[in-house]
Amino acid sequence: MEDLARHSGATVRTIRGYQDRGLLPRPERRGRANVYRDTHLSRLRQIAGLLDRGYTLASIKELLEAWDAGRGLGGVLGLVAEVERPWSDEEAARMTRAELNEKFGGTRDDAAVEDAVELGVLVRLPETPDEFLVPSPQELAVAAELHAAGVPLLAISGHLRELRAQVEHIAGRFLDFTTEYVFQQYLDHPPTDAEATEAASLVRRLRPLAQQTVDAELARAMRALATRYLRHHLGEATISAPADAAPATTSPGTVPPPGPGPDPAADAAEPVPLPAATVRAVRELVGAEHIAAFIAAAAEREVRARTMDALAARR
Repeated sequence: MEDLARHSGATVRTIRGYQDRGLLPRPERRGRANVYRDTHLSRLRQIAGLLDRGYTLASIKELLEAWDAGRGLGGVLGLVAEVERPWSDEEAARMTRAELNEKFGGTRDDAAVEDAVELGVLVRLPETPDEFLVPSPQELAVAAELHAAGVPLLAISGHLRELRAQVEHIAGRFLDFTTEYVFQQYLDHPPTDAEATEAASLVRRLRPLAQQTVDAELARAMRALATRYLRHHLGEATISAPADAAPATTSPGTVPPPGPGPDPAADAAEPVPLPAATVRAVRELVGAEHIAAFIAAAAEREVRARTMDALAARR
């Protein structure tokens, strides 16, 4: 047993525990000696591999009993390999600390790097302390673009933590859904080689569906919400106008609201206080001479959109 422990990397106590649970066959008895063979060593390696993949000892025992009954493990291990392989074609990259600093504006930010390491966006390489593994270059590129647009690095990592929790919830729901309707027939008993091979084929076919569904729904939601945000911030803001706005009947800080009827009194210009930040943003977008027209048009479009929504809701 000590020889087997040395060759396998398991402890003597672990080997005894496996024997007691029926996971490992008893050794051959030769006089006073217990003789273990290569089959015992192979079985220990199989158990270790399955434990690394997250199987419990109870489920491993069922698999091994099926294997001992002649049903094989090849299909099951093929299914495990199919599930465990990367779910994206993206390849990891390496990046030095200098390259990382340059990518994020040329400033060294140790706190942000530690946060990225904690999140797994960066992985330290012990053999090269000044270099990192980047599991998802796309994710890092998104962070760099957000930072260049003015988002602080720690705000980006905080957003990623929140996003990750929500995405993991979505992934869990997708797995629950497909397990209930597709894979449960393969999981309520130790599958045969043929069943495991069929399940692996289904995993390959269904693998892209989760991402395609999320991509489509995210695109739909972003379009709807971005339009709503723009309408809200350009058409409904009501804070005071900037102090430097020129006092005039149609000054950049006041907007004549759209009137619904032909009544001249209703169509007369009425000063409406606006936020300074909104006026500045619109001025940069369309020029000072078009501020009033732009905000009035945005408000008019919002009124019309809400009218259309109300009419549609009555059907």
